[in-house]
Amino acid sequence: MGSLMTVNAQSNDWRNIKNGTIIPDKSYSDQPYIVKTEDGAWLCVMTTGSGHEGAAGQQIISQRSFDQGKTWEEIVEVEPDNGPEASYAVLLKAPSGRIYVFYNHNTDNIREVKGDDPPYKDGIVKRVDSQGYYVFKYSDDDGKSWSQKRYTIPVREFEIDRNNPYKGDIRFFWNVGKAFAHEGSAFVPLTKVGGFGNGFFTSNEGVLLKSDNLLTVSDPANANWNTLPEGDIGLRTPENGGPIAAEHSYSVLSDGSFFVVYRSLDGHPVYSYSRDQGKTWDKPQYMKFADGRLMKNPRAANFAWKCENGKYLYWFHNHGGKFIREHPNPGSIGYNDRNPVWMAGGVEVDGEGGKVIQWSQPEILLYDDDPLVRMSYPDLMEEGGNYFITETQKDIARVHQIDNAFLERLWGQFESPVRVRDGLLINWSGQGKSLPQKLPAPATPTFRVRDTNTADYRGKSTNAGFTIELGFLLHEIKEGQVLADTRDASGKGWWVSISDKNNLAFKMNDGQTHVVWSSDPNTIQPNTQHQVSTLIDGGPNVIEFVTDGRFNDGGEHRQFGWGRFSPFFQSAAGSSTLLLGLNINGELNYFRCFDRALMVSEAISSQRFKEE
Repeated sequence: MGSLMTVNAQSNDWRNIKNGTIIPDKSYSDQPYIVKTEDGAWLCVMTTGSGHEGAAGQQIISQRSFDQGKTWEEIVEVEPDNGPEASYAVLLKAPSGRIYVFYNHNTDNIREVKGDDPPYKDGIVKRVDSQGYYVFKYSDDDGKSWSQKRYTIPVREFEIDRNNPYKGDIRFFWNVGKAFAHEGSAFVPLTKVGGFGNGFFTSNEGVLLKSDNLLTVSDPANANWNTLPEGDIGLRTPENGGPIAAEHSYSVLSDGSFFVVYRSLDGHPVYSYSRDQGKTWDKPQYMKFADGRLMKNPRAANFAWKCENGKYLYWFHNHGGKFIREHPNPGSIGYNDRNPVWMAGGVEVDGEGGKVIQWSQPEILLYDDDPLVRMSYPDLMEEGGNYFITETQKDIARVHQIDNAFLERLWGQFESPVRVRDGLLINWSGQGKSLPQKLPAPATPTFRVRDTNTADYRGKSTNAGFTIELGFLLHEIKEGQVLADTRDASGKGWWVSISDKNNLAFKMNDGQTHVVWSSDPNTIQPNTQHQVSTLIDGGPNVIEFVTDGRFNDGGEHRQFGWGRFSPFFQSAAGSSTLLLGLNINGELNYFRCFDRALMVSEAISSQRFKEE
């Protein structure tokens, strides 16, 4: 594996979205999706406008880059800003090099539609960018220009259409899923909408628009189109799930099976497999990690991509569960907390009906310093052995190069564990040693320092971090037992103790700010060997626990298994002495400290590794 770019050794954390390169827009920016053209350019298409999302003047633009998004050529208008709303574009490149762009178009220039009252006064919805016709244009010059003619895709009516306020005469829909090709056919995703109300869309389901000849006909008007799946019900949530099933993201597996993942209001992402190219689908299920635990996600886009190496990457937000599903207002609360972005890695394994994807435990991929900033609608590009992600927080769209070693370690969760040594400060073994033990305290980082390049010497983050790893067995789980402690007489320092829910608590104090985060309830049991890694990550200011090889995501106990600490916390430095096992009833097998926040993947590897 390559050398991981540790965040505590640099002032600029590549995961911070502000360190990406900006993709130009007009103000609002959405779905910055990219294909590589025949002349080597990156062609990016985007929904933009001078107002906010859904405002009049919303349009589709494209632009090209020859330096992996560092600079962009002049913007080309796919649709003008003085026409009806044009929105939510996705691209597809044909083998001939022709590029298609698919999007919503309010061709009839309808200015209002029917919705629920409340929340819409008199049941009138003024936002009209999610209805009209699903259309496309094409480019035969690598995206330098687009066809003047706009082509409409005939979308078959489904039950959800007939049940809308117009009985299907006006259809509600949009799309964020990337189009794809398989065995000579084009497949374009679409999310059908049942109506407008609390949380904007009140119901959704997914379909695929298939053309068996679009990629080969010279005149796109002659393309054949079929709406899948068969029947008149699209991809929905599992039985007894909620009404939101939207923003479907598709991947083609090595055996030709289709995999789809999409968002819900149930607190979990939903997935399914098709073994007949979208005609029928397995019963939808909630996404799971390889160990069988349910993944969590709010009402946010969650996308999966197949990489050139045959492995997969999955973008999601790693919180939710019943705390969204059972909230009094799930329709609106579900849009919150899209920061940070988490990523899981996937590999194919054999399943009952064909290939399936096994998903790793998650890592923080991207974040913004402000927790209320939300990132979404990403795309993945590969070039020259490197990986790039686009994203938008609806005002600024960016390109980010992802550290290759980050991805290697993510996928490496499915491989043999290796001993983690980079940044190791202390590796103490408790074998044959009585407790308590006194050791020189490991150095802890400073999280915030003065910026001497500013006139007022304001503070700035160092992006530093550290990791504490403990192996132990306790004969009783009694709150207050302290496993490791560096506090000085004033209370400054960090310490790890047993908390009140059969779990561990990590605490640190700089004299002004007190930080506490705990592992998930019931992760510690009596007379059981445990391994716990506590990751204190000063980039996104997040604390994570890995207990006995499992990332703590909160399960059914809490919405968030990971917690934030103050960006103004200065240092966890305390006493010069580290006390181990001061008042525990049990054994302390090992203590390790790293001068950086390990990746979750590294913590898992560290715990699984056995010396030969």
